[in-house]
Amino acid sequence: MSEIAMMLIVLTMTIVIFVWNKIPVEIVAIGVALLLFATGIITVDETFSGFGSQTVILIAALFVVAEAIDAAGITTWMGGLLVRFAGDSKPRLIALIMLFTAFLTAVISVNGAVAALLPMVVVLAVRLGREPGQLLMPMAFAAHAGSLLVLTGSPVNILILEAALDATGKGIGFFEFALVGLPLLIGTIVVAIYLGPKLLPQRTPEDTPKDLSNHPRVLLRHYWPDEHELARLHISAGSNHVGDPIAGVLPAVRGGVHLISVQNAAGKPATEDTLDAGSYLVVRGTATDIADFAVAHEMTVEAAGDHGIACGLISKSFGVAEVLVAPRSNLIGTDVFPGMVTESGSLVVLAHQRAGKVAAANVPNNHATRVKAGDTLLLQGGWQELDKHTLDHNVLLVDSPDAIRRQTVPLGPGAVPALVILVAMVVMMTTNIVPAAVAALLAAMAMVLTRVVTLGQAHRSMAWQTLILVAGMIPLSAAITKTGTATLLADGIVTLTGGGSPYLLLLGIFVVTAVLGQLISNTATALIIIPIALSVATEAGISPLTVLMCVSVASAAALLTPIATPANMMIMRPAGYKFGDYWKFGLVVMALYVAVAVFLVPVFWPF
Repeated sequence: MSEIAMMLIVLTMTIVIFVWNKIPVEIVAIGVALLLFATGIITVDETFSGFGSQTVILIAALFVVAEAIDAAGITTWMGGLLVRFAGDSKPRLIALIMLFTAFLTAVISVNGAVAALLPMVVVLAVRLGREPGQLLMPMAFAAHAGSLLVLTGSPVNILILEAALDATGKGIGFFEFALVGLPLLIGTIVVAIYLGPKLLPQRTPEDTPKDLSNHPRVLLRHYWPDEHELARLHISAGSNHVGDPIAGVLPAVRGGVHLISVQNAAGKPATEDTLDAGSYLVVRGTATDIADFAVAHEMTVEAAGDHGIACGLISKSFGVAEVLVAPRSNLIGTDVFPGMVTESGSLVVLAHQRAGKVAAANVPNNHATRVKAGDTLLLQGGWQELDKHTLDHNVLLVDSPDAIRRQTVPLGPGAVPALVILVAMVVMMTTNIVPAAVAALLAAMAMVLTRVVTLGQAHRSMAWQTLILVAGMIPLSAAITKTGTATLLADGIVTLTGGGSPYLLLLGIFVVTAVLGQLISNTATALIIIPIALSVATEAGISPLTVLMCVSVASAAALLTPIATPANMMIMRPAGYKFGDYWKFGLVVMALYVAVAVFLVPVFWPF
């Protein structure tokens, strides 16, 4: 049996097993690579070449960059803007998400934009009571259309430009791609708004994240249900209380106001014995009582919007965490009270509950109660201290401080370095100073070194299903090209349509390009199709620019399978998609791509 025949059998088996959806896609991908090795089509080095490929390295690095953008609160800020402008309108929300994704794709890349926005869109869907699957596929397809907005939107565009210069001596302008990209983007948005609810699956994935955007208010109602609130009272440099002993403040805080803790200017528990200028008193009480107390003691109530303060519980520099006292914990039998600094010296106990009820310690100031198994403690401190000291075998963490910070603190302390690194990565990618994989790796390392993300967060950001799938499928892509199977398929379809109408010729080029694009990368597809399309254009006597732009549009139409692009694969698990979900929505959008490639391209680049 010839290699091409064997390759066609393996290709058919792969597609059938993927559509069957009974075997994990990672197993299928690795199994296909091993099968190709067993049949002698590829060598052992080629079998595992995907795991060291630039594509996999690029995707892995982009996961870290996306994690950093999310951890810095940038996606939370963007999500807030989207919610503010979208309001209660689902069509407006979808349109804004898709427009923003397309814009980001134009300056980064398809995979980079999807990786960066994926966490935000998932949380946004949960917050608004939407299924992530209703938003993520429109987002990914908007990225595909966005790759045709400018020259640097996709590597394929660069290949098309180089081919056009070689064939005609005439280039394609930086924004000229938008002549087809804008209609594709607008059309995709219309399809997503009007047909998306019917064509996209309405299922909730198992690992949907919790919506913590209103977490401070929830905690306030849970621990202080009697309409009390928390506030921070600022002690200015001119206050008469500067230099007063902290112990002397406790008796002064009475009536309807209770002292919770004393913080220094950085928002961390005060370790000094006296009040310093810039210190804060964290107090609990009604708004009226707190205001009266502040006036009487020459203090300023920090406004709710100052520095991102939420109910006095959370800011850019400090936050809260709930922990349950574990059975057989060393904390059982110890005394706690609100305002107590923990043994680490970094956290403060804000509240203590037992069986869902406020413990006596929450009422009179500095009144201690014994800890029992199952008690709940609300702790406050700096974000890094919370991350470090709540990972303790003596307690069970309810919601991680990292998750709380991401959803409640827009533009956190790491936002500035994260944005600078992101811009530097975009500049390197768009100017081709270094290869895209190198630019992404440099950005990922910089995010860790500047402490925007920890090394542990970087490790956890890896979507291993995506990385293994892409790495396992790269040998299949290489084998299709190596054996001549791709050229055989391309030649056959183009030959069948090449002698008829030029529109039929464009349709044939589109079909073969789009079909291959569902199985191998669009860059590899373009490299295979471009020389064939140019030779057919010469024989048919039509403009090379026409067929090249048709190839460009068809290469972006990777819409029918999750393995068509890494971006499609990234959204599969968070959305709860199955292999067959893509083609239902993708076929309708594909019809739009056909119309643009066959009928609109000749308008701007005549035959």
